[in-house]
Amino acid sequence: MNDRQKNVLAAIVEEYSKTATPVGSQLLMEQYGFDVSSATLRNDMLALEKAGFLYQPHTSAGRIPTDDGFRYFVEEIMSDETLSIADQKRMQKELLTLRAKHARLGRSTAKLLSALSGNLAVAGLTDKDELYDFGMKELLENPEFRELDELCRLVETLDSLDEKFDVVLRDLGPDETRIFIGKENPIAEISNCSMMVAPYENEDGRGILAIIGPKRMKYAKNKSLLEHMRKLLSASLVIAIFIR
Repeated sequence: MNDRQKNVLAAIVEEYSKTATPVGSQLLMEQYGFDVSSATLRNDMLALEKAGFLYQPHTSAGRIPTDDGFRYFVEEIMSDETLSIADQKRMQKELLTLRAKHARLGRSTAKLLSALSGNLAVAGLTDKDELYDFGMKELLENPEFRELDELCRLVETLDSLDEKFDVVLRDLGPDETRIFIGKENPIAEISNCSMMVAPYENEDGRGILAIIGPKRMKYAKNKSLLEHMRKLLSASLVIAIFIR
């Protein structure tokens, strides 16, 4: 893949992440300032499609990133994103406020991650079987999950999500943030989603933080959210007691 094709793939991922609609060459010309002809862009998109990074859902439609396309973007193109100072302060303030009130943090932690990411968030202590989620409504509002069969399968799976995280944690290092994209998802029933997972440890035990959303989620931002939250929890800035 040459540099221009990398830029084309990055632009398609960015645009699709915002709109959830196939991206065409004319839009790339108008919105992303490529200094080549529309025909050249179409050839680049065709090459990316043949390589398995894009697919065309309908004849004459634009392209959508495949699971492999998202994976290539995450591994080879995406830059790490520094969490904004405002978000860092918000996370620390809310968690410390809850600690001062001796509040239960599980739902609040998941709620905060969900609010900042716009996705479903999971938080809890895995060695005490206390996993809790927030943001189901936000997840199901995405156009990818509007089909009734897909919606029902997703709801049923997420309702018993706490029973499935042993598989996720099996080969996960203590300071690792793992990104599962689509078909890579170890929870097969949600293979139409991406899932980002970060474990942590403190005096209360071993915990896990996760964000689950459509494959067009904002990977860089969500990764920075999880890693900052892990630092807060691992540093024992809060009492990690999780209930739903």
